[in-house]
Amino acid sequence: MRKARQKTEREPTIALINIVFLMLIFFLVAGTLAQPLDSTLNLVRTADLEGNAPADALVVHPDGRMSLKGKEISSVAEYMAGIGQEAPELVRLVPDRDASAAQLVTLGRELRAAGAQRVVIVTERGLE
Repeated sequence: MRKARQKTEREPTIALINIVFLMLIFFLVAGTLAQPLDSTLNLVRTADLEGNAPADALVVHPDGRMSLKGKEISSVAEYMAGIGQEAPELVRLVPDRDASAAQLVTLGRELRAAGAQRVVIVTERGLE
C-alpha cells in the first residue's frame, strides 16, 4: 500500500496581493474625486518675500544668550523693559534650531510670571 501524500499548506500570498492591489485602485480613484482648482485661478507667490522676525521678538541663541533688536540682554526683566510695555499681550520667542527645549519652557514660564499673557514660539515656517 502506498502512503497518502501529505498536502503542504500554501501561504495565502495571492490573497494578500489581491488585497493590496484593490487598496491601490481604491486610493487612486479616491484621490481623483477631489474637485480641481479653477483653471483661471492664479495663486499668490511668496518666494520673493523676505522672512524677518517681528521687531519685538526675543531671540534665543543655542548657548542660552538672548537678544532683542540685535542687542544682547541678560534677563526677562530687561526684555520687558526693552519692549516698553508693562504687561504685553503677546511675546514672541524666536529660538535657534539648536536651542534647548527645556530652556524654552523655562523662559516661557518666566515670561508668563513677568506678566506676558501669551508666549508664542516663531518657527521657520511662520517667518515665511
